[in-house]
Order: sequence, then C-alpha cells, then structure tokens
Amino acid sequence: MALAQQNTITDHSKQDENQRVDLAVVIPALHEAQNLALLLPDLRAVLDALAISYQIIIVDRRPDAATRELADTYRADLLDQQDRGYGAALALAFRAARARYILTMDADLSHPPLYIHDLWQQRHEADVIIASRYAPGGQYAMPFLRAALSRILNLFFSRGLDLKVRDMSSGFRLYNARALQQLRLQNRHFDVLQEILVKAYAGGWRIAEVPFNYAPREHGSSHARVLAFGLSYLRTFTALYRLRNSILSADYDARAHDSIVLPQRYWQRQRYKHITSLLRGEGRTLDVGSGSSNIIAALPPGSVAVDILLPKLRYSRKYGAQLAQASGFALPFTTESFPCVLCSQVIEHVPKESPILAELDRVLAPGGALILGTPDYANWEWRFTEAVYQRVLPSAYADEHISHYSRKELLALFEMRGYKLEATRYILHGELILKFRKPR
Repeated sequence: MALAQQNTITDHSKQDENQRVDLAVVIPALHEAQNLALLLPDLRAVLDALAISYQIIIVDRRPDAATRELADTYRADLLDQQDRGYGAALALAFRAARARYILTMDADLSHPPLYIHDLWQQRHEADVIIASRYAPGGQYAMPFLRAALSRILNLFFSRGLDLKVRDMSSGFRLYNARALQQLRLQNRHFDVLQEILVKAYAGGWRIAEVPFNYAPREHGSSHARVLAFGLSYLRTFTALYRLRNSILSADYDARAHDSIVLPQRYWQRQRYKHITSLLRGEGRTLDVGSGSSNIIAALPPGSVAVDILLPKLRYSRKYGAQLAQASGFALPFTTESFPCVLCSQVIEHVPKESPILAELDRVLAPGGALILGTPDYANWEWRFTEAVYQRVLPSAYADEHISHYSRKELLALFEMRGYKLEATRYILHGELILKFRKPR
C-alpha cells in the first residue's frame, strides 16, 4: 500500500527526532474537535500520572482551526491525513511515532483514558494488548444492530482464523513498537485491526486482552458505516485465512496438534507419540528444525531447539526450552556435543546434496541416538496421501518436498557411517520415523 507523504502541521514534542519516548498515543480523529476537547485533558492527566515520557499524535483530514488549537494547547503532534481510511490513518501515525510502545484509541470518548493504566501494566506480558469489551469483566453500550454485527464478526473471525481473541475489532490497544514495525500492514480501513492480529500471530508475537467498559460516543456520529464495515471484514477474511494457515505462520506446528481437520490432528498426535517415546531416556537433545511443535515442551532438561525461522522460535518461548536461530547446514554447536539429536519434517525440504545429514552426525556424541523423521516415498500409501492432499489443498506444503527419501536409502546412508537401526515407526505407513545409534 502506497500512502501519501505525511504533512506535519504542528509538532510540540520536546524530544529530539532520534530520541524515543516511552509511549506514543495515536488518535485517529476525523473532525472530532468537540470530543477531543473533552478527551485530551483527561488523557494528559492519566499519562502524567504514569510518570512516563510520551507523545500524543492526532491524525485528521484537513483539520479545522479548533483541532489545530487543541493540538497547540495540549502539545500534541497533528498530522494531516491525505489518504482515506482508518488503516491509512494508523499507518501514517505509526511512521511518525518515536516510542517504545504505541497505544491506539478513538477520539469519540468510547475509550476512557483511565484504562490506559491497565494496558500499561501489562506491557511486559504481551506484544499486543487489547482493551476488550468481551473479555470477562468487560462491558459495552452500543446500538443493537452494531452490537450484534460486532459480536457476529468477532466470532466469525476468531473461530474461522483460530485466534484466541474475544474482541478482534477493538481499536483500543497497546503495541510493542518493535513488533508493530515488523508486521508490514497493507489494509487501509477498519480491517487493519484483524490484519494486525493475524500477522502478529504469524510472527510469533504474544497477544493478550484486558477488560474495559466501552462507553457510547458523546458527540457527533460514528464514521464507520455498518454495511461497509461488515463487507470490508468479509473481503479481508480470505487473505487473512491463507496467511493464518500458511506453514510459515509461527504457530502452525503447534495448532496442527489440535486441528479441527481430523486427519491432520491424528497425524500430528501420532508423530508426537512416536517421537516422545523414542526420546525417552536419551538425555539432552538437539531438535533441529523444531518449528513451533509442542514436542519442544517434551524435550529432556537442558535440550536446545533450533530453527531458521525467527517467528517460530518467538512463539516457542512459551515452552520454556533453550532456543537458537540457526541453519541445519551449519549448526552453531561443538562437535559431538549432544547425546541425542532429533530432526523431524526437515530433510525432505532441503536438497539431498546439502550438508544437513553430515551436520547431524557431527554434533551427535559417540553412542548417541539420532531420531529422523521424513515421508517414505517408496510406499504407495504416502504417495497417495500426498496426491490427495495436493488436490484438496493445492497451495499446501507438499510441493516444498524437494527430496524424496525411502527407508532403504536412509538405512544405506547411515549404515555407511556405522550407525545401527534401533527402531522404525510409521504413521499410516506413510511418514517414517527412524531411530539410529551412532557407533562409539
């Protein structure tokens, strides 16, 4: 999305351009001078009570004299928005923000400033904190039609996108600026709120909700039109669904364990059962290409999970294991340093001539266990499964399987190195899991 260059009308920040403040408060305000006159003094009082450095940013289209005067009075930065849309207003303000955290709120007094304290107190617990009307303890006062539509759309998006968020359409939020800057937002309207959440999940950022009491607008009328609001959401759903269910999404591996797609759930749970059983008693383990699988939580104490994708590692912080970003082609560990090495659902995604198998051998201690998982392309069951999968989900990951191994081929490769096969496991005679023992 190409946005017009910002035009700063007034800038009363005391900080140097290169100096970041603690908090930037972003207020999209389309001709809201009457409400801003009530909001800004309360907002300043709350922010001053927090004893933090802050920046207030008001975004308006062709702001009138009253809005300019209020910005002067309350030392707020006033930005003249050239492009239409709520998302465009946020994008403009996010570029102008010079803060460690960014808070967004409406200008119409529906977001009482006193709740900023609750959001600020939770800033270390998550990267996106939502003031939620629908979280336990939250309240809302809206016209019936708008309230019903809000509930329906929130339910539709949260269930359809498998997001553990009750209030996806709340614009009253606190963001970690570092996380926000990495989301690369595109939507120009109210659907930017859902886009932020889906991309935050895809990036492995943490999301939390705190309850608040949504207050009705005191002056003026809402600039959101119910029908346009709903249609915008529905148009956005398809694009967000594809991103949410991409294999690159940070929590893809973890979600598969509890997938509503029963074959996928069965497959993932069988993999978990087999691998955790083979790991038993092996001690400290290096999991190469761990993704965000909950297998990480079952690794023995002192284990390390490695993946090249930072979002998956960011999500995996919740498991409490030691994590490292690295390629399986060049593992940052000393030779023969792990008594057990696990590598599942990886080698089929890299060329056979890559050094990954040699690296697994290098870091594995003599007498250690190597657990290796990959589809067995010698079995018709797997080839059939993959063909069906490609028909049903042509954009899925099977086309990323660039190396096709068989049990016989893997046995030959490791027997050449003196390895002994200890166990063979299959999932529906398709996916192969082997356990080798390295010679002493």
